[in-house]
Amino acid sequence: MTADFHAQLLHYVNDQRWFAGKGGVSSIGEVVRLPWLATTADEPRVRVELITVVTDGEAQVYQLPMAYYEAEPERMAHAYVGAYDDPDLGRLLAYDALHDRPAIGAFVRGFVDEQTDGGIAHHVIGIVDIDTDTPSVMLTGEQSNTSLILGEDLLLKVFRKIAPGRNPDIEIHAALTRVGSDTIAPLRGWIATSPVDDREPYEIAMLQDFLRSGTDGWEYARASVRDLMMEADLHAHEVGGDFAPEADRLGATVARLHADLAGALKTDEWDANGLTQLAAWLHRRLDDAVALAPEIAPYAATFSATYDDVARLDTTVPIQRIHGDLHLGQSLRTIGGWVIIDFEGEPTKPLEERRALDAPIRDIAAMLRSFDYAAYSMVPPSDDMSSQEHHRVDEWARRNRDAFLDGYAAESGHDPRANGLLLRAYEIDKAVYEVVYEKRNRPTWVNIPLSAIERLAGA
Repeated sequence: MTADFHAQLLHYVNDQRWFAGKGGVSSIGEVVRLPWLATTADEPRVRVELITVVTDGEAQVYQLPMAYYEAEPERMAHAYVGAYDDPDLGRLLAYDALHDRPAIGAFVRGFVDEQTDGGIAHHVIGIVDIDTDTPSVMLTGEQSNTSLILGEDLLLKVFRKIAPGRNPDIEIHAALTRVGSDTIAPLRGWIATSPVDDREPYEIAMLQDFLRSGTDGWEYARASVRDLMMEADLHAHEVGGDFAPEADRLGATVARLHADLAGALKTDEWDANGLTQLAAWLHRRLDDAVALAPEIAPYAATFSATYDDVARLDTTVPIQRIHGDLHLGQSLRTIGGWVIIDFEGEPTKPLEERRALDAPIRDIAAMLRSFDYAAYSMVPPSDDMSSQEHHRVDEWARRNRDAFLDGYAAESGHDPRANGLLLRAYEIDKAVYEVVYEKRNRPTWVNIPLSAIERLAGA
């Protein structure tokens, strides 16, 4: 019967947006079932389960809080996982607990009441005011995680794909909350597993303020491009939806973010040896990308020369904790200003690499690439693109890239353009990464980073 349940479990996991193994050959490996969480009489039985999925020979652990019922609740049909034969309780019906309000109450109760069992520990910063019976709303935009709005002003972010050790999203939010940074939504607490078989605990969820007034930066920017393209006789600065003032403010916010991170967490610097290692890492990334996307090959020699120049830099470069995967979609425009979200880093990198110190200019380069994406996602580059369309989209991207850099420079006292070589190297690396990503996930978008590849190569 275990094999039957594992088959149902794999089927459920494979259908979820947060599952990273789509397209591969997967099987269920180890399943660690933590102890039952304390529940009230009207709740299902709830526990956290750590599921190892092996995809094409590579193992990855996913977290699945589960709600078990003896009889089928009609409201939960969409979250049904399978029938499980428990050695003590008999046949039970298993559901994804994050779709079940009573089960969510059991999952978060430890934020306000001492959690004495269940194999998880709730950590709080300050006082957490949460009603475990409050209604919850699942956000639909998440991909690698699941986020729930609890009540009116709290957001529970549950990490699905997990690794042992400190989760960078929690670690950075905790550090910035403690120093009172205005660049984030404050963290109120997080949930971690107790040690499992002497393994390092997993940090599996975080609770923070919900910014109800927040507008997604990606959609905000794209609306500005749309406004521009509807006004054929106006320049970007003449359109009512001109985004440049917001790009300037966003640049200032990222500068404050970097300053707060440097003040709250470890810093260091790269000397000549560190820059040599950085250049070697960039070369490896380029070589791997060319093997997967031959379209990059004609430009590889030019990009390699840039990386060689990085290795020859006669300077030291400050390094610190950074965002690691910064783009417009990781920003929210609130009534009080811009706020940065999602500090997990580039999702394909190992946890140790995502927590490593890096140059802040990597974040800046990534945001510059995001302005290109916002512009060309509205009018994708193609052979059918008119010269006027190209000029107008390019004008929007350049104007907002410059505004972002101006805002960063004014706030930080240092213009990133003064480090032009390093900025160019990081932007090349990001564009190369994007080509591979789009080929795998959105082939119709691959021309967006390819057009940037041509620009960065001087073609």
